[in-house]
Amino acid sequence: MAFTTEMQPGVCAQAPQETRGFVFNHTMLRVKDPAASLDFYSRVLGMRLLRKLDFPEMKFSLYFLAHLDGDAEVPEQPSARNAFVFSQRGVLELTHNWGTESDPEFRYHDGNAQPQGFGHICISVPDLDAAIRWFDQNQVPYVKRPEQGKMRDVAFIKDVDGYWIEIVEPARTGNLGS
Repeated sequence: MAFTTEMQPGVCAQAPQETRGFVFNHTMLRVKDPAASLDFYSRVLGMRLLRKLDFPEMKFSLYFLAHLDGDAEVPEQPSARNAFVFSQRGVLELTHNWGTESDPEFRYHDGNAQPQGFGHICISVPDLDAAIRWFDQNQVPYVKRPEQGKMRDVAFIKDVDGYWIEIVEPARTGNLGS
């Protein structure tokens, strides 16, 4: 029998038929300065900007980024690209509320200061050591390097707004939590 889920209190053993086809599409982070955040996520983490949507009446913009397979065909036509973006897995939505970039005192809560809530997003990399060298070259700030603490082979970096990003190499995660 194929694996379907780990069982813990509160876990539904079988996904309801009505949820077939549901896909976790994206998570959203609010960003102070979209240019700085887009540089970090596209240049340092290699994500592609798939779509920008502006909402002038509400004074905010949305930026949708993702890691795509090399052969992914992204539609040029805006409405088709919207459908493409909202059908993907693992999309990051950056939300910019206009004007925050020009307020030197403005900060978003990173979720890890008190009161804690949101914690982090995670990026899987093929080679953790190479990723660490790349982050070091780009002077990316760390919360935790892979050799620090009790959880070895896991790093946490910070983006330009202070959000935590876990960095893991799947091949080195076998002993986590055991």
